[in-house]
Amino acid sequence: MAECPANSAAPLLSPVEGAALATRGNRDRVRVMLPLPLPQLLDYLAAEGAPSPGSFVRVGLGSRQIVGVVWDGDGDGAELPAARLKPVGEILSAPPLRPELRRFVERVAAYTLAPAGAVLRMAMSVEEALAAPRPQRICAITEVGLSVLAKPEAKLTPARRRALEALSAGAAASAEIARRAGCGAGVVRGLIELGYAEERRIVAESAAPEPPDWRRPGPALSPDQQRAAERLEERVREGGFSVTVLDGVTGSGKTEAYFAAIAAAFEAGRQVLVLLPEIALSAQWLERFRRRFGAAPVEWHSDTGQAARRDGWRAVASGGAQVVVGARSALFLPFPELGLIVVDEEHDPSYKQEDGVCYQARDMAVLRASIEKIPIVLVSATPSLETVVNIARGRYQRVHLPRRHAAAELPQIELVDMRRKQLEPSRFLSPPLVTALAGTLAADEQVLLFLNRRGYAPLTLCRACGHRLQCPNCTAWLVEHRFTARLQCHHCGYGAPVPAFCPDCLAGGTLVPCGPGVERLREEVAERFPRARVALMVSDLISGPRAAADLAEGMAAHRYDVLIGTQIVAKGHHFPMLTLVGVIDADLGLAGGDLRAGERTYQLLHQVAGRAGRAERPGRVLIQTYMPEQPVMCALAAGDRDGFLEAEAAARRIAGLPPFGRLAALIVSANDGEDADFAAQALARSAPQMPGLTVLGPAPAPLAVLRGRHRRRLLVKAERRVALQAAIRDWLGRVRLAGSVRLQVDIDPYSFV
Repeated sequence: MAECPANSAAPLLSPVEGAALATRGNRDRVRVMLPLPLPQLLDYLAAEGAPSPGSFVRVGLGSRQIVGVVWDGDGDGAELPAARLKPVGEILSAPPLRPELRRFVERVAAYTLAPAGAVLRMAMSVEEALAAPRPQRICAITEVGLSVLAKPEAKLTPARRRALEALSAGAAASAEIARRAGCGAGVVRGLIELGYAEERRIVAESAAPEPPDWRRPGPALSPDQQRAAERLEERVREGGFSVTVLDGVTGSGKTEAYFAAIAAAFEAGRQVLVLLPEIALSAQWLERFRRRFGAAPVEWHSDTGQAARRDGWRAVASGGAQVVVGARSALFLPFPELGLIVVDEEHDPSYKQEDGVCYQARDMAVLRASIEKIPIVLVSATPSLETVVNIARGRYQRVHLPRRHAAAELPQIELVDMRRKQLEPSRFLSPPLVTALAGTLAADEQVLLFLNRRGYAPLTLCRACGHRLQCPNCTAWLVEHRFTARLQCHHCGYGAPVPAFCPDCLAGGTLVPCGPGVERLREEVAERFPRARVALMVSDLISGPRAAADLAEGMAAHRYDVLIGTQIVAKGHHFPMLTLVGVIDADLGLAGGDLRAGERTYQLLHQVAGRAGRAERPGRVLIQTYMPEQPVMCALAAGDRDGFLEAEAAARRIAGLPPFGRLAALIVSANDGEDADFAAQALARSAPQMPGLTVLGPAPAPLAVLRGRHRRRLLVKAERRVALQAAIRDWLGRVRLAGSVRLQVDIDPYSFV
């Protein structure tokens, strides 16, 4: 039983009250989890009967008032007397967290080695939604006002008459009445003083989301889609926990197939959660959903406004929201009737959160489905190796869509060996790609050029002294963004104008960009094809899902001829006239020591290639590479996904790497490099010595300085039979770090920077 720390248990009661409470024993003592990274639960006293587990309560912590959740257990065996405990201040009106969600919080915390309170914070991220809605002050017309308005001869100024007419149409806030009437707020106040209007305080309940109609007919499905849809519907109707992988080639109609499963969940009266990896994908997905079900789902992502998040959280908790589409954080919403989870593009690395609580949303979605005892569908054209291995082991079931929908065929993929192609100075499009681009534009078709580098150039240096412009807070080069005339760090957000002089040798006009970014690529396309209509699709220039949807709609309507973009163009988009895809620097993702570099590069380029030829016209893909013999490139050219995955699995099995082994990263950071070194060495000296587990490091992280903090890494490699979390928990319990030092534990790391 976790006890309340002495420093948070200062008595708030008088001696008489304390003695009275002490006679109760522990029967009204409750354990509360706060949304803070605390090591344990805290004990409080409920003055008028203990609130039930899951209830949201407001309690004191030091001088602060914080909302927490009553956790399971009654506090028997606590050492602190009741007189030393603070009382529960208030029980909030929000629906209690269900036992399944509380177990999920505990399991996520145990797996990630994060404090449970830090995980709980993600489940109660909108504190406004937890309390009863605040009363709002509105202005309404009175009987006297109605009588005056009905008399044409009544002496009213034009502004007052307009205001009364606006009031007669319905009560609203004074400012809204003034806006409707086109007058000042003083006019409305004058009507109140005359008794023609009055102010009232009401609690306005948010309108419930419009329920989707599962009976609406969907589009005609191909035989492959129909079989897949029936399999998924069967899983939903059977109920219980199951994991089904919907594995289909790009353009095979996977979304319409899993829409059938969503309809089956709606028919059963259950809620549905759909996870998408990119906010930029949500607008197009939302439009498809509206066409299929006649209503919009609740959205949940970082671009959602605070009021919408508050209303969405309440709608989910009350059961009024039947479906939520969102990013990984939507996984922690309080669904009371969850019946299905869908993880679209399950392989996407953006499902991995690397700040705060480090978790893989796809894997935690499977965990939540198992706790809720419901089916989950993982969707991808390029499933992750972890998912493929789970299929082979019989843990997951597979539904396959091997062909594109309707008459579309998979595109022809060709490798351009850049070692044999002579590029013009400061040019990045190879002659074969330039020729193909010219032919495509002449045929009035569209082109996608893919380069996974934002900005104009990844590096700016001085040609006089060789100085490279680097971020002052990170060990990273500053990226030039020519559209904004600024240098930007893509790790910490630092920005500065492009200097006129070299900051090292003070020479003027000597700073030159090195290497291509999407802005520089656009410049080249504009010079080569001045009549082509070119658009950029990169996160720097897209303000949210609506902007991304507008750009996608422009492409679909053929308002653009060439689309240049980073990885956000790689998936989820359907452009019927897009027949040519050019990949500018295909080798970019293969650099460094990331164990998933080959797999991720294959997935990304396969998805990019899948944008070509999705309608009647055939597609073609040209991949510029300096390593055409590399297994990833060979597999792409041959269309041999399964062969690539088999080779990748064999290599990882031999090396004992995931999914055949376990990894954990420990990242030590401090403001001072010596402090980081000292803490990392202390951790290394206390590292566990046990069979099947190896600790590598410490060593400076590839990004040795990030946001001004010096970083050192230790990597733990373990066999699958080793209880990795238990070993690390015991290890960290033996080490005491200085207060200025931070330690982050990342179980199953995806990034090695």
